[in-house]
Amino acid sequence: QVQLVESGGGLVQPGGSLRLSCAASGSIFSIYAMGWYRQAPGKQRELVAAITSGGNTNYADSVKGRFTISRDNAKNTVHLQMNSLKPEDTAVYYCNADLTTTRGTRNNYWGQGTQVTVSS
Repeated sequence: QVQLVESGGGLVQPGGSLRLSCAASGSIFSIYAMGWYRQAPGKQRELVAAITSGGNTNYADSVKGRFTISRDNAKNTVHLQMNSLKPEDTAVYYCNADLTTTRGTRNNYWGQGTQVTVSS
């Protein structure tokens, strides 16, 4: 089985920074892409940032220039450095991984989510 465990959420003032981390473990053969999504109350889940195994990145327009995604392929981890946080960044942030298991099954896996609250 596969598990994604997130850490690093919390409460921060506007303009502050947070770093989210996600570690994938279990019966993993290969991870193609990892990313972060978020869901605010009453809104749909949206892509925040994603990174491929080759290092190609994709960001939502709303976070470009403020957030940076990075990945350690050897450790199956992904990080999201969030700077200049705004109240509208408040949401539950979910880690996602597109991977193939040791049984040869390719699927998307999700973490349980970590709350990020930006408020004074």
